[in-house]
Amino acid sequence: MTGGIIPPRSGTAFHLAKGQVLEVTDVEGCQVADLIAYAAGDTREALSNGRTFDYEETLKLTTGNTLWSNRSNPMLTIVHDDVGCHDFLLTPCSEATFRHFYPEHPAHRGCFGNLAEALAPYGVEPDSIGTAFNVFMNVPFDGASGRISVEPPPSRAGDCLRLEAQMNVVIGLTACSAYASNGGSFKPIGWRILPAA
Repeated sequence: MTGGIIPPRSGTAFHLAKGQVLEVTDVEGCQVADLIAYAAGDTREALSNGRTFDYEETLKLTTGNTLWSNRSNPMLTIVHDDVGCHDFLLTPCSEATFRHFYPEHPAHRGCFGNLAEALAPYGVEPDSIGTAFNVFMNVPFDGASGRISVEPPPSRAGDCLRLEAQMNVVIGLTACSAYASNGGSFKPIGWRILPAA
């Protein structure tokens, strides 16, 4: 079994084989993890929020839903979900995000920069980093006005999400760096790979 702890405001990348299950755990509570995936054989095939919303016919992705690639192939299926609250609308935070939303704070390279560094050894270039599946992130949507907001995640210490790989993939995973996404503080994210059944 492989896994570890992602320190606050950092990220990692690793292979996940078809049939293996990735478990993402909110170690201390109220912390988001940005997750992105690429086909291991061709990283031009990547996780797609648009394909996923289209084929799953919902914005509320939870147990039983599949995350699809830009080539319309299933990539990851949610097999366990303690929280039931995740975002697949917003892109990873970046230096530009911090300058835009948090001008009173020092700019941070954010999840985008952390993913870019972690995924570089796998041949993934920064321009190939699209919208992440933001585990535990709370982005309410007002159906009347169309406005969205970013609220603290409802996850508690020990809550986890498990995703089963439907193909061999490269995973990028972070402990999110944005203030609003995590209720104003930054904590670690746990992860481990469970063997195929």
